[in-house]
Amino acid sequence: MKRYCLALDLKDDPALIAEYEQLHQEVWPENIAGIKASGITDMQIFRLGNRMFMIIEADDHFTFERKAELDAANPKVQEWEELTWKYQQALPWAKPGEKWMLMERIFQL
Repeated sequence: MKRYCLALDLKDDPALIAEYEQLHQEVWPENIAGIKASGITDMQIFRLGNRMFMIIEADDHFTFERKAELDAANPKVQEWEELTWKYQQALPWAKPGEKWMLMERIFQL
């Protein structure tokens, strides 16, 4: 089992943040299926202000490259990504088009 932590910001607008959270109460089944098909076994998103933090637990065969391939081949996932970008904003150090950014672990007990 592997664990990954990622971060992304939302636009700092309370109405947009509320809409974004509501979207995540009814994530499309095609997205859930795509997440599971990539090898992700658990995914959680937390928010503080407009900063989001995602924890992914995945099987040993999971790679971000494979997930990107599966997502690119799934029109509903692409539609979801386009829809959610309305609410999201890249972190200041993100490359163009980069959304969720992998965080580096700096401590473990």
